Amino acid sequence: MSSIIIYGSKYGTTKMYAKELSKRINVEAISYEKLNDINKYNKIIYLGGLYAGGVLGMFKTLKKLNNISNKKIIIATVGLADPADETNINNIRNNIKNQISKEIYEKAKIFHLRGGIDYSKLNLAHKTMMKLLYNAVKKIPEGKLTAENKAMIETYNKKVDFVDFSSLGKIIDEIQKWLRKVRESDGVFVCIVRESKRHALDLLMCLCYFSYFNDIISTTKKSNL
Repeated sequence: MSSIIIYGSKYGTTKMYAKELSKRINVEAISYEKLNDINKYNKIIYLGGLYAGGVLGMFKTLKKLNNISNKKIIIATVGLADPADETNINNIRNNIKNQISKEIYEKAKIFHLRGGIDYSKLNLAHKTMMKLLYNAVKKIPEGKLTAENKAMIETYNKKVDFVDFSSLGKIIDEIQKWLRKVRESDGVFVCIVRESKRHALDLLMCLCYFSYFNDIISTTKKSNL
């Protein structure tokens, strides 16, 4: 099956994950902005940075899928908040549900990676938005802060890097499951072919023996005449 890694990255962290995954599994990684035809791929791995509650480029990309019945799909988000925090995971997944169809959501395997941020590289609009969010989050009582809120407070106006390539392991494990299923299917086919060949040889052998004994019987009859 043909495979592709697609990524939506604004400042480079998600692209780093995509390129590393590409090296590890030997599959091309391409920005969603440069993708031509997603429907020609059967295995789709989408990595997207989290911005304003959404996964960058995911809606625009996955809405182009026509028939997903024979496709394998992985979605991996990249954000600042702790990807192991249950509340954070639930918030991310609820936002994903609003971006893609129910059919795709139920079919996809979803993973969460932790990224980074460098405020010096943010454009003016993004800096302004982050400042507004930071000021709003600072007013939330300590006991009501989510993992995402805490990450924003802790990293505001700083350069932080939580990139961990070892966290790609779970995604690679899932891809290897796909490959094992393909190999097992191929193995069943090979076994059937081999079994069919064996039966064909047995049949051919029987026909040869039948012909041989038939010749003997015919010869015996002639000699008795």
